[in-house]
Amino acid sequence: MTPTPTTLFDTALRGVLLALLLVLALVLGRDRPRLPAARAGALLALGLCVQVIGATPLFEALVPRGWQAPFVAVSVGNGVLFWVFVQALFDDDFVLRPLHVVTWLAVAAVAALNCALVAGSASVLAPLTMGVQRAVPLVFAVLAAMAAASQWRADLVEGRRRLRVFIVVTGVGYSVGMLAVRLASPRGQLSDLSATADVAMLLLIVAVVAWRMLRLAGSELFPAAQAPVTMPAMTPEAPLKEEAFAPAPVEAPPPPAAAEPPPPPEPAPDADPAEDRLAEALQHAMAVDRVYRREDLSIASLAAQLSVPEYRLRRVINQRLGHRNFNAFVNGFRLAEAMAALANPSKRELPVLTLALTAGFQSIGPFNRAFKAATGLTPTEFRKQKLAES
Repeated sequence: MTPTPTTLFDTALRGVLLALLLVLALVLGRDRPRLPAARAGALLALGLCVQVIGATPLFEALVPRGWQAPFVAVSVGNGVLFWVFVQALFDDDFVLRPLHVVTWLAVAAVAALNCALVAGSASVLAPLTMGVQRAVPLVFAVLAAMAAASQWRADLVEGRRRLRVFIVVTGVGYSVGMLAVRLASPRGQLSDLSATADVAMLLLIVAVVAWRMLRLAGSELFPAAQAPVTMPAMTPEAPLKEEAFAPAPVEAPPPPAAAEPPPPPEPAPDADPAEDRLAEALQHAMAVDRVYRREDLSIASLAAQLSVPEYRLRRVINQRLGHRNFNAFVNGFRLAEAMAALANPSKRELPVLTLALTAGFQSIGPFNRAFKAATGLTPTEFRKQKLAES
C-alpha cells in the first residue's frame, strides 16, 4: 500500500503531537510531582497519546474491535481527565477525590463495553450505552468550561486568567466539533481528511497550552507546595492596624499575644509611585475601613471604591502582597478578626456564628472550613484553648 501525501502529512502531525505530549507529561511529572494539577496534566497528556494513536484511520480500519477497546476507553475517559485537570489548574485548593477516579473508571468501562461488544449489535442496551458514550465529551467539556470560568474575576494571576479563557473556548469548541463529526460519520469512524483535521486542531491546542504554561513562571501557574495560609497579624484585643497590613504566614494555632508584624516588602528600585499610592489606599480600606466585612465585596466593587481599574488592583494584590486569589486575600482579614474575637475573654458569651458574620462570612460552613484550614482547629476548639491560656 503506497502512502498518499495526506497519509504522510497525518503521520507527521501525529508524530509531532505525540512528541509534544510526551515532553509535556515528562516536564509536569518531573518538576511538580506532588501537585494535583501537574499529576492530572501528565495523565491527560499520556491519555491524549493513546487517543492520537487509537484515532489513526489505518488503526481503526485494520485492528479488531476487541483490541481497540482499551484505546477507545482511554480516549473517552480523557474527557473526565480534562475536567479534573482544569479544576486542579485553576483551583489552588483542589483535592483529588475518589469520585474523580470512579467517574473515570465508569466512563472508560462503558466505552470499552461499547467498542468490544455493543457497537453494531442488536442489544437493547446499545442505544443507552452508546448515548452515554456520545454525551461524555460534551458533558465534561461543559463541566470543564464551568470550572475554568468559576471565580475568574477573583483570580489574581493575569496569565492564568487568559489561559482560562483559551481553555474554555477551545476545549468546548474542540469537543463539540469532533462529537458532531463522529456522529455524522459511518460507525463513528473518522475519514482520512477529518482525522487529519482532528489531529491538527489538537496539536494547535496542545501547543498553545504548553507554550502558555511554560511561559508562565511556576509560581504563577502553580501554587507553592503546602503554602501556608496568610492573614494580617493582629492582637486579640485591638482592631486591625495599618501596620498589620502585610500578610504573615500562619503556622499551627497562632499565639494569643501580639506579635510584631513582619516588615513590609522592600520596594523595587523601579517602584511605580502610582502603585505605591494604590497600595496605601488598599491598606487603609482593609485595615481601617474594614471593607472586608461587606458580604458583597468583590474586586470590582473594591476597585470602584479606590477609583482604579481592576487590573491595577489585581496586580498590586498579586505581585506586592503575594496573593493568588481575591477571596483568599479577603478571608485572611476576616479570619484574623474572628480569631482575635474568639481569643478575647470579654466576648466569650458571643456565639461563634455572630463573630463569623460580623467578620464578613456569609454562613457558618465556609467559616468553619476556612478556620480549620488556617489553624488546624475548629473555632470552638480554638476559643477553648485561647481562653484557657488567658
